[in-house]
Amino acid sequence: MQKRSLIAAAAVLVTGIGAVPALAANGSAATPGPAGLSGVQSATLVQSGRSVSWTVTLAHGISPRGIRSARRRLCLELEQPRTREVSEEVCLGVPAHGAGLALTRTPSRGAQPPAMRPLPGTVTRSDGGRTITASFVPTAVGLPYRPIRWQVLSQAVGRGCPPTSVNGARRRLCMRTFPAQHSPLVALHTPQLVGCTPAGPSLVYHGPTDRREVALSFDDGPWSDPPSIDFVSELKRLGVTGTFFEIGEQISEFDPTGAVERAMLADGDMIGNHTWTHPNMPTLSTAQQTAELEQTNEAIRRATGFTPCLWRPPYGATSPALEALARNLGMLTIMWNIDPRDWALPGTSQIVATVLRETQNGGITEMHFGGGPREETLDALPQIVADLRARGYRFVNLVQMLGLREIWR
Repeated sequence: MQKRSLIAAAAVLVTGIGAVPALAANGSAATPGPAGLSGVQSATLVQSGRSVSWTVTLAHGISPRGIRSARRRLCLELEQPRTREVSEEVCLGVPAHGAGLALTRTPSRGAQPPAMRPLPGTVTRSDGGRTITASFVPTAVGLPYRPIRWQVLSQAVGRGCPPTSVNGARRRLCMRTFPAQHSPLVALHTPQLVGCTPAGPSLVYHGPTDRREVALSFDDGPWSDPPSIDFVSELKRLGVTGTFFEIGEQISEFDPTGAVERAMLADGDMIGNHTWTHPNMPTLSTAQQTAELEQTNEAIRRATGFTPCLWRPPYGATSPALEALARNLGMLTIMWNIDPRDWALPGTSQIVATVLRETQNGGITEMHFGGGPREETLDALPQIVADLRARGYRFVNLVQMLGLREIWR
């Protein structure tokens, strides 16, 4: 199927308002259309970190009311670079509950008619609704980070449009595209997580208690017994994320290429700082404390390109001055409120029982993936995850739990 016939079919099926009129050779509607047709004056699609930002300036403002009544439609058509066929549509929609505009995904393939599905993202309007900016993550619409072509589809029902007939109902429908002929090629690149921004209290024992979330966190790696990649792989198999607090001097020995740490970040896990040598930090001078934290951050950064915004004091030993120092270095001090004392090797069943007993909303575990044989902890994870899921808990990493901003490049 040719590109334009795909767009036309999608427009008809989604709106249910009749066949699209014949198109001029340049891809624009063959008739001028109603004064209210949202002719596109300019449009851009740019990447910003993980997201793409779609900005459109229209000749006439567009409102939620017009979208809801199906008299107006504005979509971003995502095309295959070589064939120019439309693979996905991202359209403005109206949330089922709430006001304003939202994003919907309307796949052009595999659905008859294509189903409109909510799409995570943001939409803002300015200049009386004439300028629309929408941002979303490409992978949410099945779009890999690779070159993509696009066009904007603007559609309206009203006087001045060619009459159409669907199931005996007569409607007047106009459609315009922008650009009319040559879709720009946007070279999306795979984003890299390079950091996160601390916010809120400098000392944290738990996350928000109004959300049924729990954060699995692990200390003292990387390690060899079992290899740290086993923890990363098990979390991935279970479909959950965790946070790994690392000892800097162990990175060169147990993850010399940084492959394990990069796998953590790729899977959605988070990496935190657990000092360079695991000392009792309050007993050190300010200069020594700074060196412990900065050396570890540098080792993680060399391995992954990522700079942590979280650190955990060994033994839980901290002080207000130390917390202030860490904050000045860009890190929150992370403690815990779920402690199975797995370092003492109490047995897998005891680790499970303690975590399940102590978990509550906003819970943060303190377990270990280094510093000794940690098979008991690894073996406890499947039952911990299964039981907490059955109670309705969602697993998040600590940056997600605390609502911190990730920095992508």
